[in-house]
Amino acid sequence: MHKPLRFAAAAAACAVAGAALYGAGAATADQSTANSTHEPYNIGVLVKDIDTYYGTTLDANGVYQASPTSPYAEDLAEIDAAARKYIDEAARKALKKGEKPAVVFDIDDTLLLSLDYEKKTNYTYNGTTWSDYVNKADRPAVFGSPELVRYAESHGVEVFYNSGLSEAQRAAAVENLKKVGADVNLDAGHMFLKDKANPPAYLADCAKPGAWNCTTVQYKAGTRAHIEDDLGYEIIANFGDQYSDLEGGHADRTYKLPNPTYYVG
Repeated sequence: MHKPLRFAAAAAACAVAGAALYGAGAATADQSTANSTHEPYNIGVLVKDIDTYYGTTLDANGVYQASPTSPYAEDLAEIDAAARKYIDEAARKALKKGEKPAVVFDIDDTLLLSLDYEKKTNYTYNGTTWSDYVNKADRPAVFGSPELVRYAESHGVEVFYNSGLSEAQRAAAVENLKKVGADVNLDAGHMFLKDKANPPAYLADCAKPGAWNCTTVQYKAGTRAHIEDDLGYEIIANFGDQYSDLEGGHADRTYKLPNPTYYVG
Protein backbone atom coordinates (compact mmCIF):
# COMPACT_ATOMS: atom_id res chain seq x y z
CA MET A 1 0.00 0.00 0.00
CA HIS A 2 0.88 3.64 -0.21
CA LYS A 3 1.33 3.44 3.55
CA PRO A 4 3.02 0.09 4.16
CA LEU A 5 3.27 0.24 7.94
CA ARG A 6 -0.25 0.20 9.31
CA PHE A 7 -1.63 -0.19 12.81
CA ALA A 8 -5.02 0.47 14.38
CA ALA A 9 -4.79 3.87 16.02
CA ALA A 10 -3.91 3.63 19.67
CA ALA A 11 -5.62 6.85 20.78
CA ALA A 12 -9.35 7.19 21.19
CA ALA A 13 -11.04 9.00 18.33
CA CYS A 14 -12.15 11.80 20.63
CA ALA A 15 -8.51 12.76 21.20
CA VAL A 16 -7.90 13.40 17.52
CA ALA A 17 -9.23 16.95 17.51
CA GLY A 18 -6.60 18.18 19.93
CA ALA A 19 -3.81 17.28 17.53
CA ALA A 20 -5.64 18.15 14.32
CA LEU A 21 -3.87 21.40 13.51
CA TYR A 22 -0.18 20.57 13.36
CA GLY A 23 2.14 23.58 13.29
CA ALA A 24 5.55 23.44 11.65
CA GLY A 25 8.03 21.73 13.92
CA ALA A 26 5.43 20.77 16.52
CA ALA A 27 5.61 17.55 18.48
CA THR A 28 3.03 14.80 18.05
CA ALA A 29 1.19 15.88 21.25
CA ASP A 30 -1.23 13.62 23.13
CA GLN A 31 -0.57 10.60 20.89
CA SER A 32 -0.50 7.34 22.83
CA THR A 33 2.01 4.71 21.75
CA ALA A 34 2.33 0.94 21.83
CA ASN A 35 5.17 1.34 24.34
CA SER A 36 2.76 2.11 27.20
CA THR A 37 3.12 -0.08 30.29
CA HIS A 38 -0.62 0.26 30.93
CA GLU A 39 -3.36 -1.88 29.48
CA PRO A 40 -4.04 -0.67 25.92
CA TYR A 41 -7.34 0.91 24.94
CA ASN A 42 -9.94 -1.82 24.33
CA ILE A 43 -10.12 -2.36 20.58
CA GLY A 44 -13.85 -3.09 20.55
CA VAL A 45 -14.59 0.16 22.34
CA LEU A 46 -12.14 1.98 20.09
CA VAL A 47 -13.95 0.79 16.96
CA LYS A 48 -17.22 2.13 18.39
CA ASP A 49 -15.53 5.43 19.18
CA ILE A 50 -14.19 5.63 15.63
CA ASP A 51 -17.68 5.02 14.23
CA THR A 52 -19.07 7.74 16.47
CA TYR A 53 -16.32 10.13 15.45
CA TYR A 54 -16.97 9.62 11.72
CA GLY A 55 -20.74 9.28 12.13
CA THR A 56 -20.33 6.09 10.13
CA THR A 57 -23.36 4.87 8.16
CA LEU A 58 -23.87 2.20 5.52
CA ASP A 59 -25.46 3.71 2.43
CA ALA A 60 -27.88 2.07 -0.02
CA ASN A 61 -24.95 0.78 -2.09
CA GLY A 62 -23.35 -0.95 0.88
CA VAL A 63 -20.59 1.64 1.24
CA TYR A 64 -19.56 3.01 4.62
CA GLN A 65 -19.74 6.79 4.59
CA ALA A 66 -18.76 9.51 7.04
CA SER A 67 -21.45 11.95 8.10
CA PRO A 68 -21.15 15.64 7.11
CA THR A 69 -22.43 16.52 10.61
CA SER A 70 -19.97 14.28 12.49
CA PRO A 71 -17.23 15.39 14.89
CA TYR A 72 -14.81 14.36 12.11
CA ALA A 73 -16.46 16.78 9.68
CA GLU A 74 -16.44 19.52 12.32
CA ASP A 75 -12.71 19.07 12.92
CA LEU A 76 -12.03 19.20 9.20
CA ALA A 77 -14.09 22.38 8.85
CA GLU A 78 -12.03 24.03 11.59
CA ILE A 79 -8.78 23.08 9.89
CA ASP A 80 -10.12 24.18 6.51
CA ALA A 81 -11.09 27.63 7.80
CA ALA A 82 -7.67 28.17 9.37
CA ALA A 83 -5.89 26.94 6.24
CA ARG A 84 -7.88 29.20 3.91
CA LYS A 85 -7.08 32.26 6.00
CA TYR A 86 -3.42 31.35 6.10
CA ILE A 87 -3.17 30.54 2.38
CA ASP A 88 -4.74 33.86 1.48
CA GLU A 89 -2.23 35.79 3.59
CA ALA A 90 0.84 33.68 2.76
CA ALA A 91 0.12 33.66 -0.97
CA ARG A 92 -0.18 37.45 -1.13
CA LYS A 93 3.08 37.88 0.76
CA ALA A 94 4.93 35.34 -1.37
CA LEU A 95 3.69 36.78 -4.66
CA LYS A 96 4.57 40.30 -3.53
CA LYS A 97 8.14 39.12 -2.87
CA GLY A 98 8.34 37.52 -6.31
CA GLU A 99 8.23 33.98 -4.94
CA LYS A 100 6.26 31.08 -6.40
CA PRO A 101 3.96 29.85 -3.60
CA ALA A 102 2.91 26.22 -3.55
CA VAL A 103 0.87 23.83 -1.43
CA VAL A 104 1.38 20.09 -1.15
CA PHE A 105 -1.35 17.54 -0.46
CA ASP A 106 -1.12 13.91 0.49
CA ILE A 107 -3.91 11.92 -1.21
CA ASP A 108 -5.10 8.98 0.89
CA ASP A 109 -7.31 10.19 3.76
CA THR A 110 -6.24 13.74 3.02
CA LEU A 111 -8.17 14.13 -0.23
CA LEU A 112 -9.79 10.70 -0.70
CA LEU A 113 -11.46 8.94 2.23
CA SER A 114 -10.68 5.25 2.79
CA LEU A 115 -13.18 4.62 5.60
CA ASP A 116 -15.10 1.98 3.64
CA TYR A 117 -11.93 -0.04 3.06
CA GLU A 118 -10.86 0.21 6.69
CA LYS A 119 -14.26 -0.90 7.98
CA LYS A 120 -14.60 -3.82 5.59
CA THR A 121 -11.07 -5.11 6.27
CA ASN A 122 -11.36 -4.59 10.03
CA TYR A 123 -8.59 -1.99 9.84
CA THR A 124 -6.13 -4.57 8.50
CA TYR A 125 -4.06 -3.86 5.41
CA ASN A 126 -3.69 -6.30 2.53
CA GLY A 127 -1.81 -5.27 -0.61
CA THR A 128 -4.10 -7.05 -3.04
CA THR A 129 -7.38 -5.83 -1.59
CA TRP A 130 -6.01 -2.32 -1.23
CA SER A 131 -4.93 -2.19 -4.88
CA ASP A 132 -8.35 -3.44 -5.97
CA TYR A 133 -10.00 -0.77 -3.83
CA VAL A 134 -7.84 2.07 -5.17
CA ASN A 135 -8.29 0.94 -8.75
CA LYS A 136 -12.06 1.25 -8.47
CA ALA A 137 -11.41 5.03 -8.34
CA ASP A 138 -14.61 5.55 -6.39
CA ARG A 139 -13.56 6.86 -2.98
CA PRO A 140 -15.49 9.84 -1.63
CA ALA A 141 -13.74 13.09 -0.87
CA VAL A 142 -12.43 14.00 2.54
CA PHE A 143 -14.86 16.78 3.48
CA GLY A 144 -13.68 20.16 2.21
CA SER A 145 -10.41 19.01 0.70
CA PRO A 146 -11.22 19.30 -3.02
CA GLU A 147 -12.59 22.77 -2.35
CA LEU A 148 -9.36 23.67 -0.55
CA VAL A 149 -7.33 22.48 -3.55
CA ARG A 150 -9.33 24.76 -5.82
CA TYR A 151 -9.15 27.62 -3.32
CA ALA A 152 -5.35 27.46 -3.31
CA GLU A 153 -5.24 27.47 -7.12
CA SER A 154 -7.61 30.44 -7.29
CA HIS A 155 -5.23 32.42 -5.08
CA GLY A 156 -2.24 31.95 -7.37
CA VAL A 157 -0.80 28.99 -5.47
CA GLU A 158 0.68 26.02 -7.35
CA VAL A 159 -0.85 22.71 -6.24
CA PHE A 160 1.28 19.57 -5.87
CA TYR A 161 0.45 16.08 -4.65
CA ASN A 162 2.90 13.95 -2.66
CA SER A 163 1.46 10.47 -2.19
CA GLY A 164 2.59 7.02 -1.17
CA LEU A 165 0.41 5.50 -3.89
CA SER A 166 2.44 3.57 -6.44
CA GLU A 167 3.16 4.66 -9.97
CA ALA A 168 0.93 1.80 -11.15
CA GLN A 169 -2.01 3.48 -9.36
CA ARG A 170 -1.60 6.84 -11.09
CA ALA A 171 -4.49 6.48 -13.54
CA ALA A 172 -6.91 5.47 -10.78
CA ALA A 173 -5.77 8.32 -8.53
CA VAL A 174 -6.25 10.87 -11.30
CA GLU A 175 -9.70 9.49 -12.18
CA ASN A 176 -10.82 9.51 -8.56
CA LEU A 177 -9.55 13.05 -7.88
CA LYS A 178 -11.40 14.27 -10.96
CA LYS A 179 -14.60 12.62 -9.71
CA VAL A 180 -14.49 14.46 -6.38
CA GLY A 181 -13.65 17.82 -7.95
CA ALA A 182 -9.94 18.07 -7.18
CA ASP A 183 -9.17 18.47 -10.87
CA VAL A 184 -6.12 20.69 -10.49
CA ASN A 185 -2.62 19.92 -11.80
CA LEU A 186 -3.10 16.16 -12.09
CA ASP A 187 -0.17 15.75 -14.49
CA ALA A 188 3.02 13.84 -13.69
CA GLY A 189 4.89 17.08 -13.06
CA HIS A 190 2.65 17.89 -10.11
CA MET A 191 1.60 14.49 -8.78
CA PHE A 192 4.47 12.60 -7.18
CA LEU A 193 3.91 8.86 -6.58
CA LYS A 194 6.25 6.07 -5.53
CA ASP A 195 8.19 4.64 -8.44
CA LYS A 196 10.26 1.90 -6.86
CA ALA A 197 11.42 0.51 -10.21
CA ASN A 198 12.78 3.85 -11.43
CA PRO A 199 13.08 6.23 -8.47
CA PRO A 200 13.95 9.87 -9.22
CA ALA A 201 17.50 11.09 -8.87
CA TYR A 202 16.59 13.43 -6.02
CA LEU A 203 15.94 10.34 -3.84
CA ALA A 204 19.30 8.77 -4.63
CA ASP A 205 20.33 8.75 -0.97
CA CYS A 206 17.71 6.13 -0.16
CA ALA A 207 16.46 4.70 -3.45
CA LYS A 208 18.02 3.18 -6.52
CA PRO A 209 16.37 1.18 -9.33
CA GLY A 210 15.09 -2.01 -7.76
CA ALA A 211 16.36 -1.04 -4.30
CA TRP A 212 13.92 1.23 -2.51
CA ASN A 213 15.02 1.97 1.06
CA CYS A 214 13.28 5.28 1.69
CA THR A 215 11.22 5.73 4.82
CA THR A 216 7.96 7.63 4.46
CA VAL A 217 9.60 10.75 5.87
CA GLN A 218 12.61 10.47 3.54
CA TYR A 219 10.38 10.01 0.50
CA LYS A 220 7.96 12.79 1.31
CA ALA A 221 10.49 15.31 2.60
CA GLY A 222 12.81 14.52 -0.30
CA THR A 223 10.00 15.20 -2.75
CA ARG A 224 9.20 18.50 -1.08
CA ALA A 225 12.88 19.43 -1.21
CA HIS A 226 12.78 18.74 -4.95
CA ILE A 227 9.73 21.01 -5.35
CA GLU A 228 11.50 23.83 -3.53
CA ASP A 229 15.16 23.40 -4.47
CA ASP A 230 14.87 22.09 -8.02
CA LEU A 231 11.55 23.50 -9.20
CA GLY A 232 11.89 26.82 -7.43
CA TYR A 233 8.67 26.93 -5.41
CA GLU A 234 8.11 28.08 -1.84
CA ILE A 235 5.87 25.54 -0.12
CA ILE A 236 3.67 27.65 2.11
CA ALA A 237 1.56 24.73 3.38
CA ASN A 238 1.72 20.93 3.49
CA PHE A 239 -1.35 18.78 4.24
CA GLY A 240 -1.46 15.17 5.41
CA ASP A 241 -3.30 12.74 7.66
CA GLN A 242 -0.08 11.22 9.09
CA TYR A 243 2.73 12.95 10.93
CA SER A 244 5.13 11.18 8.55
CA ASP A 245 3.45 13.15 5.72
CA LEU A 246 4.56 16.34 7.43
CA GLU A 247 7.93 15.75 9.06
CA GLY A 248 11.28 16.57 7.49
CA GLY A 249 10.87 20.25 6.75
CA HIS A 250 10.43 22.01 3.39
CA ALA A 251 7.08 23.60 4.26
CA ASP A 252 6.35 26.88 6.01
CA ARG A 253 3.33 25.42 7.77
CA THR A 254 1.90 21.92 8.12
CA TYR A 255 -1.67 20.77 8.70
CA LYS A 256 -2.47 17.39 10.26
CA LEU A 257 -5.88 16.10 9.21
CA PRO A 258 -7.61 13.66 11.59
CA ASN A 259 -7.34 9.93 10.91
CA PRO A 260 -7.86 7.52 13.81
CA THR A 261 -7.99 4.37 11.63
CA TYR A 262 -4.27 3.64 11.11
CA TYR A 263 -0.79 4.92 11.83
CA VAL A 264 2.18 5.21 9.48
CA GLY A 265 5.61 5.83 10.98
